[in-house]
Amino acid sequence: MTRPLFSSVRFGILLGGIALSLGALADGLPPNVLKALKTAQIPAANVAVVVQPVDASAPLVAHNAAVSMNPASVMKLVTTYAALDLLGPAYTWKTTAWIDSVPGADGNLAGNLYLRGSGDPRFAIEHLWSLLRQLRVRGIQHIAGDIVLDRTVFNVPAIDPGAFDDKPMRPYNVGPDGLLLNFRALRFTLLPDNGKPRVLMETPSDNLRVDNQLRSGEGGCGSNWKDFINARLIPENNGNRLELTGTYSPLCGEKPLNLAPLPADAQAGGLIRSLWKELGGTLAGQVRGGSVAVGSKLLAQHESAPLADAVRDINKYSNNVMARQVFLTLGNDSAPATAERARQRINDWLNARGLRFNELVLDNGSGLSRSERISAGSLNSLLQDAWKNPVMPEFIASMPIVGIDGTMKKRLNGSEATGRAHIKTGTLDGVKTAAGYALDAQGRRYAIVFLINHPRSQAGSAAIDALIAWVAQRRIGEKSVVLENE
Repeated sequence: MTRPLFSSVRFGILLGGIALSLGALADGLPPNVLKALKTAQIPAANVAVVVQPVDASAPLVAHNAAVSMNPASVMKLVTTYAALDLLGPAYTWKTTAWIDSVPGADGNLAGNLYLRGSGDPRFAIEHLWSLLRQLRVRGIQHIAGDIVLDRTVFNVPAIDPGAFDDKPMRPYNVGPDGLLLNFRALRFTLLPDNGKPRVLMETPSDNLRVDNQLRSGEGGCGSNWKDFINARLIPENNGNRLELTGTYSPLCGEKPLNLAPLPADAQAGGLIRSLWKELGGTLAGQVRGGSVAVGSKLLAQHESAPLADAVRDINKYSNNVMARQVFLTLGNDSAPATAERARQRINDWLNARGLRFNELVLDNGSGLSRSERISAGSLNSLLQDAWKNPVMPEFIASMPIVGIDGTMKKRLNGSEATGRAHIKTGTLDGVKTAAGYALDAQGRRYAIVFLINHPRSQAGSAAIDALIAWVAQRRIGEKSVVLENE
């Protein structure tokens, strides 16, 4: 039941002063947040909020703080903070190339070439090209054997990429891979051309043919333009055909389309063959999975950018597959890594820091899960702990800046909060979340957590924005009365 706002200004100020003296507005939310929730038809019972200054011992706002909820991609904050603290911001991954025979003077490698992965979360096409070029520079031109892909750093079962939301070709549904090449994605460029959309294949893939059957669509170009495009992979005798059907509006102009249509070995094989051919190399054998043969010799390696860079990509752009790679890396203290070992290491780390989150349920560490759970109070404790940690600068810098970049680029743009808050967001069907840090009008910093679990959660962005704006506008000593929720 919602309590009415008292009409007496004197009594209202008195209540506000008492609340501030106690250090928290327990079970309350700012009026603009309540108004936004009411407009969105989201009951307060389905919302959990905590706001606490980083220099205070108690929260300013605490509503349903202990309730276990699905955090969606906000769970990435747990994974990335743990990784920064346990592995260090300068941690790197090394992808290595091995040979089991000595290349001849004519550039012929009689045996196999092995590529061993280390779980690098963003081993992109340019990094693969650079590693293969090292082989050419070292005199290898023809590989008589196979190119063997060693993914054994991770011990994880294969996943059904369509199981989560029936969109198996969306790159965010790609599972973790000890040798993840280019996020297992192919990049296409779509553009209108005389009434029929053109499809440019930006990522090379040997033996993959694009069958463009797209038609020009009518109407505007909404944010869901990808939903009007259907992709189907059709095996053929000499490779695969990717059939694209549906419509693409001319008003969309030029747009990138990223798809993950191929199984891991087929995607890797197509990309490696194409790049090796571009570098002037030849391959007699196959590209296949396996492990580095005993006695093989290390020939070349690629070292990734530091973990801090990967964490920035994960949190700024909510990259699920990268988060899952980092999560499993935490379980690689004794190879091969498993999800269970990663979960145990994070739980041990939390307990060692005095962060006992009894309600915590970790699945894959990315938030792309129906089972992951945490409370707003626990997330607030995590943020408070991170503020005092030496890795705090890297952690905060990894989060989207409100109104400036990442997933918060278009939200609260031009408001008092623009550039004054670092907020990680999360979205699933029935889930809308945000957590991070914000400065008030006088430069005091607050940790903010806002979790919504409700069928109408997608309408909850305005309520989250209202809370961030409320913090950004606050001044020290300001008296305020906050309504108690139903």
